[in-house]
Formats: sequence, C-alpha cells, structure tokens
Amino acid sequence: MLPIYRSKYQNLKILILTAKATLKFGSEAWILKKREEQRLEAAQIKFLRQLLGITTLDKEKNQYIREKTGAQNIVKEIKQYQKKWLQHVQRMDTNRLPKQVLQYKLTGRRIIGRPRKRWRVQIYLEDQGTGNTHNLTGT
Repeated sequence: MLPIYRSKYQNLKILILTAKATLKFGSEAWILKKREEQRLEAAQIKFLRQLLGITTLDKEKNQYIREKTGAQNIVKEIKQYQKKWLQHVQRMDTNRLPKQVLQYKLTGRRIIGRPRKRWRVQIYLEDQGTGNTHNLTGT
C-alpha cells in the first residue's frame, strides 16, 4: 500500500472533522447544562491546541486558536444541530416514533424536588432569545 501524501492543511481539516464528529455524536437529544458546555469547549480547545502545538504556557487565547484553525464553538454547533433535528422531526409523519416521543405528555405524579430540564423546554427557551418560534407540540 502506497503512503498518501497530504498537506498539513488537509491533515488538520481531517482531524478537526473527526474530532467534531466524535464530540457531537448523539447530541441531538442532549440537554446541555452549563458545566457540560464548559467541558465540551475545554475538550475542543485542548484538542485544537495539541494539533497546533500550542501549550497553555504560550498564553494564546481560545478565540485566536479557533480563528487559526477555522473551528466554530462546538456548543453553538450542537445547538444548531438540535434545532435542525427538531425541524426534521416536525416534518415526520405522526406514526413515526421520534415524532410520537416529541408529542408525548407525561401523566401521573412526578417525584419530589426540582423538575428535570426537558429537551423541548431547552430548545424553546433558546429560541425565546433569538425570536424564532417552533411548534413544539408537533401539530
């Protein structure tokens, strides 16, 4: 097998794409809390720093590293991905399982304490700030 010669730029793009795919795997149904957002951003920056050979001792800001690699903030990408997923599910037929799950209303008593953060509420609250409106009931 002959070795494949690529430029440093091509290798960088391939590594960024694989890392991004790994970090975003299954994220369409995640409920991100602040701590999880911070950890995702930290993992992304740590990976990009290693790719560029920049250490924390070099005192380079995260924004500079993202500009140099052309990478977008991973949390913003995940939130955009979730909105696309919501639009996709809303276009589905009503007999499809993802649409049924989105439309499902819980019945009965809930446990004591603070209610858990729900995916549809998270998407709705994020859209409140941007002015977008999604029909979360699916009707």
